[in-house]
Amino acid sequence: MSSNILEHKIDFSVVIGVKNANPNGDPLDGNRPRVNADGFGEITDVAIKRKIRNRWQDMHKPVLVLMEERVKDGVMNIRDRVKQSEAVRDAIALQKDDKSHWRDAFYNAACASWLDVRAFGQVMPFSASKKLKDGLDGVSIGIRGPVSIQSAYSVNPINIKEEQITKSINLEPGSEGKASDTMGTKASVPFAAYKFNGSINVEQAEKTGFTEDDAADLKEALKTLFVNDSSAARPEGSMAVLKLVWWEHGSKLGKFAPYIMHDLTTVEVPEKAQNFNEIKITVNDPSDMTGIHKTVTDGY
Repeated sequence: MSSNILEHKIDFSVVIGVKNANPNGDPLDGNRPRVNADGFGEITDVAIKRKIRNRWQDMHKPVLVLMEERVKDGVMNIRDRVKQSEAVRDAIALQKDDKSHWRDAFYNAACASWLDVRAFGQVMPFSASKKLKDGLDGVSIGIRGPVSIQSAYSVNPINIKEEQITKSINLEPGSEGKASDTMGTKASVPFAAYKFNGSINVEQAEKTGFTEDDAADLKEALKTLFVNDSSAARPEGSMAVLKLVWWEHGSKLGKFAPYIMHDLTTVEVPEKAQNFNEIKITVNDPSDMTGIHKTVTDGY
């Protein structure tokens, strides 16, 4: 981990293309694509952070919060996973000294051990257990991260296409013949563009130890957000990062407010557009670019 702590404000915007895919299913609505009250499609910030964590894991970066299917060492809970870090175990051991600030040591050790913790933060409330007695009984530690990411919303209200799904083989033994019973429906968005914004707060970066190298890892993860993310709901090539706009300010606070920087990227989807290259993305400059560095990158 680089010792070069991030010292300048960063804002970013990401434009996503969706074609015949379910960007983010809503479990309270039969897993249909999420839609807000105004009919605009939504991808939650939680779902976006999950994909970023997956990309970091693919990049061989240390990640604390893993998907169950991506756990390779059999450790399925946060309590046991944090104790895999020697630095965290050393911090817990400091409880034996009544004068120690072991919580601060735990905070620093967790941030140093995992990229997603020092980026997004992590709330770790551990239940009391008479059996474990591992020093974490009843302890609750909260870490606030410097990277904030908003939910993504479609540029226009979305249409949702639904298809029936049927089984083609018997699921249980003893059935005669080959049945084909209706299982349910599969919902997808035929075509849409989504956009989400984010920022990196320097004050919080100083507290968690978030570095310039970490920011570069975030930028790479955003650019390749849907690599190794395909599924039946999101077939390979059905979702793509079309543009990543990355603004680096010359100061800790930033020259302009984040909402001003985020509004500089506009997206237009022509009425009959069917291909990602038909989506019109415009990146404007602020009134004064002095001290601001902009990079506009095509995604993958």
